[in-house]
Amino acid sequence: MRGGKVAARRGATFRRRELGKELRKLREKSGLTLQDVAKELKFSHTKLQRAEIGENDLPRVGDLEALIDFVGPDLARDDRETLLQLHRESLSKEPWTPYKAYMPSKMPTFQGLEQDATVMRAFQPNFVFGLFQTEAYAQTLYRIAKPVDETTTEYIDNNVRLRLDRKKLITRSQDPLELRVIMDETAVRRMVGGPEVMREQYDEIAELSALENVTVQILTHDVVTYRSESNFILLDFPEALDPVVQIDMPNTISVTDEQREVQRNVRRFDAMRDSALPPARTAGYLHQLAREWK
Repeated sequence: MRGGKVAARRGATFRRRELGKELRKLREKSGLTLQDVAKELKFSHTKLQRAEIGENDLPRVGDLEALIDFVGPDLARDDRETLLQLHRESLSKEPWTPYKAYMPSKMPTFQGLEQDATVMRAFQPNFVFGLFQTEAYAQTLYRIAKPVDETTTEYIDNNVRLRLDRKKLITRSQDPLELRVIMDETAVRRMVGGPEVMREQYDEIAELSALENVTVQILTHDVVTYRSESNFILLDFPEALDPVVQIDMPNTISVTDEQREVQRNVRRFDAMRDSALPPARTAGYLHQLAREWK
């Protein structure tokens, strides 16, 4: 606990997970189980569990106060006020809130967390990494999938708009996200939308890779090395929260801060980073691909 001081203003998802982490620490320190607390306060076990991992908030401040009284009866006044302040901040709207209805399960949590991450490491084996995609490339991907996934034009437009908005994480002038991306050669060679779309996409990646906060590497087909079968993203934070990993799975995504899973994906990333082309060769490689499309 930070003795009543709440750190720099952060998003609601960040605060919700920070609050959940503190509540879990208080409960475990008191020797109580989730079942003990649920029974005493007449909360559901699921409600408490999701509150502790930051997936659900406690919209009624009275519920939070009752929880604090039970799991931390001797908590200092300043620390109690810190938790209440975290709760107030956890109820604010996120920039992505208008798009929530168009997101798959767990994605809102990840979108909220990436707003406050300091470092993102990602691997993408199949398509151009989302934060690099041009509007034409992203539109094409969604339109190709439309009859299969039975989506609407509104769904496509909102997801493309959200994807382009998220790019501001790496282009904003103040505290831009440090981004390190590895893409398999398949991701940049796969034809999406035709040669013009691909040439524009290569120019976009090359331009973004020139930013001081962005590192892009290509894992070419001729290298015999470890390759992850799924794409994943690792997020690191400046304080309070442990790193998290988001992994794409069939029809859903997983977001967890479980240490074993995070470290497993850190090892994956490091193994592929060491085998991929050096970042200095990325722009030249992409320009060569652009010439091949002609």
